[in-house]
Amino acid sequence: MLEDEIRLIRRLQRTGDRAAADRLIRQYFDEIYRYVYKQTSDKDNAMNLTQNIFIAMLQSIGTYDGRASFRTWLYRIATNKTIDYYRSRAAERRHVLSMEGLDIPDETEFTHRIEMKALLACVQRYIDSLETCLQQIFRLKFFGEYTFGQIAAMLGMSESAVKSRYYRLLKSLKEEFGDELD
Repeated sequence: MLEDEIRLIRRLQRTGDRAAADRLIRQYFDEIYRYVYKQTSDKDNAMNLTQNIFIAMLQSIGTYDGRASFRTWLYRIATNKTIDYYRSRAAERRHVLSMEGLDIPDETEFTHRIEMKALLACVQRYIDSLETCLQQIFRLKFFGEYTFGQIAAMLGMSESAVKSRYYRLLKSLKEEFGDELD
């Protein structure tokens, strides 16, 4: 599979082969969509963002040099595009709850859901305010479910530096949001 992927990438880089592009996109589309959806919790935004990620991938495929795996390189694009997405939305931070299709079993659970959405929105805003490197580490660990070693390889950092930054971020989240995270 890996050799096939490398062949597709080379064909795409040399000739812009549409079939090669299509196979690469099909291979990773669902995985990248799930990664983005976990962060946006909105199907339409996740779909639009995923499409933008693959457009960016196609536009920059010529710069892919194979030092990192293609998957790693693609996740780096996805993480950066997601960060850009949240930066662009910073001015319009009004979240509206959609009541459509919401199953409301009882008032207590409904209240809990609203509180959780509000907390998640606050945490997301806090993460969005951090330096890009910390956002990348958090998103890759929390949403991408990567190991510290994988994140370190993706970002060109030592594993201990990634761990240190991640755990410092968790500590600052705990300080910022206190008992709300328990």
